Amino acid sequence: MSDVATSEGLEWATARGMGALAEKMGIEFTEFSIERSVGTMPVEGNTQPVGLLHGGAYVVLGESLGSMAANLHAGPGRLAVGVDINATHTRSATSGIVTGVCTPIHLGGSIAVHEIVVTDDQGRRCSTIRITNMIKDAPKAR
Repeated sequence: MSDVATSEGLEWATARGMGALAEKMGIEFTEFSIERSVGTMPVEGNTQPVGLLHGGAYVVLGESLGSMAANLHAGPGRLAVGVDINATHTRSATSGIVTGVCTPIHLGGSIAVHEIVVTDDQGRRCSTIRITNMIKDAPKAR
């Protein structure tokens, strides 16, 4: 993947915005292209009462990366919307930053499927998320 593809993808993602929830949770994209997208999220502020990163927070990171990547793939005049998401949590982060790496499993004209692997600061896998997005024509402006 070229630096140009990553910088153009980051510019596109920044211009589009991540949405209020992702921003509230402190998610930041550090790399963004159709082939690979990377984002980070702080553990602090996104925990369960016992101090573990909330399982739903992993899913928000995964959906933010996967849906945005699917929309970049969909292209102008098209819209990708999530139709299925699942997550398997295999480790609990308790501090620091988690990193999600999103890669496509399938990029079609009507369906995009992505896998997002979330790791802790030590590079240990904490969660594996798969999201399927349906791609359709964007609604006409009213």
